[in-house]
Amino acid sequence: MIDFKKEVAIKCVSLIKTGQVIGLGAGSTIAKLIDQLQIDRALCSTLTFVSSSFKTRLYLFEKGLNLGSFTVNSSIDIYFDGCDCFDANLNALKSGGGIHTNEKIMAISAKEFILIGDESKLVSIFPKNVPLVLEILPEALNIVKEKIKQLYPEAEFALRMSNQKDGALISDNGNLLADLYFPVFPELAQLNINIKMLPGLVEHSLFYQLANKAIIAGENGVSLKTK
Repeated sequence: MIDFKKEVAIKCVSLIKTGQVIGLGAGSTIAKLIDQLQIDRALCSTLTFVSSSFKTRLYLFEKGLNLGSFTVNSSIDIYFDGCDCFDANLNALKSGGGIHTNEKIMAISAKEFILIGDESKLVSIFPKNVPLVLEILPEALNIVKEKIKQLYPEAEFALRMSNQKDGALISDNGNLLADLYFPVFPELAQLNINIKMLPGLVEHSLFYQLANKAIIAGENGVSLKTK
């Protein structure tokens, strides 16, 4: 059976040049990329890595790689990250980890933002079981929830709760996280604006027109898709 994640990782490595600052997201494909990079020790020793993911930073540290600070290394040559799904225009939904605010900052700071994943991630329409994740200032929760109900009365709003302590799940930035489910996803350009403009809404997990390329692995091999 073909290891699609490994195939994607091999393609990613082929795009990296000596001395670059490489941004990494989260997930198992990113871990495969780190493993694949270590094969070429000469290249790896010249690279600086930054990540908004605690797990990825920990893995880089465990592997003895050059882990930089995004505050210091604010110019990224290539940012690699996975997603829950993306469309033909490389608009993506990143819903799992709840770190999309910091990931977006890294994405717009990169000279190239490359989505990675297998062909199942490429969809014509975003599925209803993948939510739009919202990071919300705690004091703005009720007003944001009310405004969203006015804008999208058919949507389901669900505050993320912690399963290891009593209370809401808190983001890395000290804010609340909520999932917004749509029976049918609204038009993306307007959705991006409508949600972003809500006072108290820090960021949402729709990566609209941010990615430059996507590396996709499938039964017919690995392809590089551009916008």
